[in-house]
Amino acid sequence: MALDKRRFRANVYADLTPMAGFAENAFVGRKLQIGTKAVIAVTDRDPRCKMITLYPNTSEASPEVLRSVRDAHDGKAGLYGAVLIEGIVRPGDEIRLLD
Repeated sequence: MALDKRRFRANVYADLTPMAGFAENAFVGRKLQIGTKAVIAVTDRDPRCKMITLYPNTSEASPEVLRSVRDAHDGKAGLYGAVLIEGIVRPGDEIRLLD
């Protein structure tokens, strides 16, 4: 189903096309450089709560969103990260896998 990405309330969105859905799971335990300076250690997958069922403009609930994430992805979507090197992150910045 097509979803408004704002449901997931992320700090950074990455276009991982043409990778498969949830390809970001492979980044756990690795480091990403965003832009020319910022480096993030990817620490864990993000366990999701019912907030992702709410459409941001209207708060209309779609429980099937959380059920799908629960059933297909162990209830997790997205990643947690820790900043190792601070830097300015801008839309369109390249994201590189460092290790």
